[in-house]
Amino acid sequence: MPEPGDAPGLVEVVQRWTARWADTDGVSLSPAQLEELVAGVARDAAARAEAARDAALRRFSALYSASPIGIALADPNGEIVEANAALGAFLGCKTDDLRGRDLADLGYGPKDRHALLDGLDEVDEAGSEPYRQRVQLAHADDVGTWADITLAVLPGDRPGAAYPVLMVLDANEVHQLQETLRHQSIHDPLTGLSNASRFNTLLEGALGPSARDQIALVYLDIDGFKVINDGLGAGVGDKVLRRIARRLREVFTSHDPLIARLSGDGFAVLLRGRLTAQEVITQVQRALDELREPMYVDDHGIGVSASAGIVVRDVADGGPEDLLRAAELALHRAKAAGKAQWMLFDPDLDVRDRARYRLGAEIGGALENGHFELVYQPMVKLGPSGGLAAVNAGLRWNHPEFGELGSEEFYPLADTTGMTVQLGNWLLTESLAAAARWRERHGEAAPDICIRLPGRLAVDPELVGAVKELLDRYRLPAGALRLCTDSPSLHDPRGEVLESLSVLTDLGAKMVLAVTGSADLELIPRQGLKVRQIILTGPVVDALGDNPDAAAVRHLDQLVARARELGLRVGADGVRTTAQAELLRGHGVIAARGPFVTDSATGDEVDDLIERYTG
Repeated sequence: MPEPGDAPGLVEVVQRWTARWADTDGVSLSPAQLEELVAGVARDAAARAEAARDAALRRFSALYSASPIGIALADPNGEIVEANAALGAFLGCKTDDLRGRDLADLGYGPKDRHALLDGLDEVDEAGSEPYRQRVQLAHADDVGTWADITLAVLPGDRPGAAYPVLMVLDANEVHQLQETLRHQSIHDPLTGLSNASRFNTLLEGALGPSARDQIALVYLDIDGFKVINDGLGAGVGDKVLRRIARRLREVFTSHDPLIARLSGDGFAVLLRGRLTAQEVITQVQRALDELREPMYVDDHGIGVSASAGIVVRDVADGGPEDLLRAAELALHRAKAAGKAQWMLFDPDLDVRDRARYRLGAEIGGALENGHFELVYQPMVKLGPSGGLAAVNAGLRWNHPEFGELGSEEFYPLADTTGMTVQLGNWLLTESLAAAARWRERHGEAAPDICIRLPGRLAVDPELVGAVKELLDRYRLPAGALRLCTDSPSLHDPRGEVLESLSVLTDLGAKMVLAVTGSADLELIPRQGLKVRQIILTGPVVDALGDNPDAAAVRHLDQLVARARELGLRVGADGVRTTAQAELLRGHGVIAARGPFVTDSATGDEVDDLIERYTG
């Protein structure tokens, strides 16, 4: 018979199995005895199951209470029925305060509450995948605290019943670290401004299909910043850059500004909205004025200047590449115009600049394809003996589209593209080869070859070795090579040009100095230059035209007299007429070049001149 306290339904189970076994052949027990036996077995099995369930509940309760992860158990409607101590500590409240609250109400803001509601909807049915998300939960101090949450469901005691459970892991440190890394990835670590990557991304967005109104891009470059770094140290330079960034933030405050550091001393400002060129120019001028004010860093009063290129246009007038290129061209023009000023992009000038930069890009191919040739300026001796004293060698570019281009049209571009050394080496090689041919044909009547080395070639560490190798190759004495320079070239702050020329003169080459006045001439004794000959040029010669005044002639006599004191030979450049040449000869000038002979000559024409002046 069933005992009081038996589990509901156990009596029916015992009676059903007793009836089945009693109907089995070979059973010698009475139905009552069999029922008692089966009931005992069933009670023992039920007791064991109850003990196992109680042990599992105790283990779960211990784990639930001791877990460092915050846990909240809810009823099927999402109302919290139990929360552990870890969740209360994380949210800064007692666990009793959490009971009765909706799980979704734990979110700090609307976005966080929506995330919790979405999670509850996703895990509504038992067996679904857990929902994981990073959200901010509401702390008792009325602040948000970052958490990695997991929403899942536990099966209920009835078929189909599901109970939501929320598990919370502290994500504040991880989130802060990730935010720090994200900030570092899009900001310049020195100034805190946006970096180039973020700038380019936001620029593309500012020119997207939905963009309206105008956009302005300003490129700013600090003039001569290397002087600060080299003179005061990189540490002071970094402090100056931070001050510059601060001043830019103070100036550019309207039109949704984006300020970025793009390179070492290069900055960019992006402005958006309804604006005009004059509004942008006003802000840029103010920025340049602010930067000129001295910055006191480590007891140094440091003033800087900046050049700026400005582009203002409608957002629909082109893509990011066009805008960036236009701002860069405007900046180049500002620097070329003397620095410390701004320049507004001009579409008409852009057409010309495109052609110029195209030339710069084509120099390498033109050199390889033989589009360059040598041109010469003969210098004749002013005296009864006549003859060619020297031939100045230069480069001319026979461009298939633009015709003949002089060196002044492509050497600055070669400096920009890094082709100066290649052009200079080609000039040096071909010039010495030509000098060797003239010596072979004309013997002692052959002129020296005079070359003005491009600045970058003059400081090239391979120059001296290259010159010596070429002189040996063509079996030329070093004295057949003249190296022409001027005072601006010798004012190289590192002295590399003078050092290279001095080594070459030690090999036997002759240094020639172009002189425009007494100051240039006095460089020779002051710096101990190994100069053998000077060439008067510029206003000194121009003043001796058709009717020279007494002051011009007196100036000439003073220069010639001082040159003789220094043991120098005197030549002249830019001589236009035979009468001018005779005047110069009468006052001590021994050689001259210019239109009175010819503006330029080819190699074959030099051969003819050698024969003519020798005869």
